[in-house]
Amino acid sequence: MTLELPPAWADGIRSLPVEGGPSGREWLARLPRVLDDCVQQWDLAVTGSPWTGHTAIVFPAERDGIPLVLKVGWPHRESAAEHLALRHWGGRGAVSLVAADPARGALLLEPLDPSRTLTSVPIDRACEVAGALLARLHVTAPPTIPPLRPMIERWVGRLAHAEGLPRRMVSRTDSLAGELLSDTSPAKLLHGDLHFNNVLASKRDKWLAIDPKPSAGQPGWEVHALLRNRVEELRAAASFRAAVRRRLEIVAEAAGIDPDTARHWSLVHTGIQAGWAAAASEKDATSLNIALFKALED
Repeated sequence: MTLELPPAWADGIRSLPVEGGPSGREWLARLPRVLDDCVQQWDLAVTGSPWTGHTAIVFPAERDGIPLVLKVGWPHRESAAEHLALRHWGGRGAVSLVAADPARGALLLEPLDPSRTLTSVPIDRACEVAGALLARLHVTAPPTIPPLRPMIERWVGRLAHAEGLPRRMVSRTDSLAGELLSDTSPAKLLHGDLHFNNVLASKRDKWLAIDPKPSAGQPGWEVHALLRNRVEELRAAASFRAAVRRRLEIVAEAAGIDPDTARHWSLVHTGIQAGWAAAASEKDATSLNIALFKALED
């Protein structure tokens, strides 16, 4: 049985470069066989059309009448520890992992409702839910999870060469990163990309996180993802700065993170994101992160 791949999604995958594994084009050529192997290995019956993320495809399935979800993703650095994080959480705050085949980039998961995310929930409540999930997910990181610190040091080091960024933003990001990375607190297991679209409705636990890009680090790093999404609501607010600060305060309180620490980490994360956007000549994303940085500054 060959499962159909959405053409527009497949076109996007073909453009992905090598990043610790096959290129998108190489992986896409193997994908039909990988999907067939997973269906046979786990004795699945695919029950509907797939939905897709940026680098993964997800099929509803069942086994012995029990609903399940088959997720197969393009192998890259950010996804390498996904199965380890899901196994460590054991369904507490995140989708439950039923089985994993890391060599194939395949996960068998409990079914959630992809039509219901936090994007449709009023923003204050959505921030409360996301923050509460972060509080549950931020357990002590196991040694198998890659540390965030060397990645931050590398990303901040590249900011000096970024064009189109305010010099104060670069220097402030660098100095704050040095201060924050001196924290010797035990590293927590970070989701890495918990935004409003990565929280789905669940019959088991109302809302659960999906699609982690895990690392071991300090919880304040996580808040930025909730500031750079649902941006139209920030721009429509009477005060962009006040709306950004309100989100941060709600998330920090619900997650049990000191608000000043959350703001400082968000400044570092925002500076890094601005550097990535500038390097990719993404003007809108660069402008957004510069505006966020200004809103977060003292």
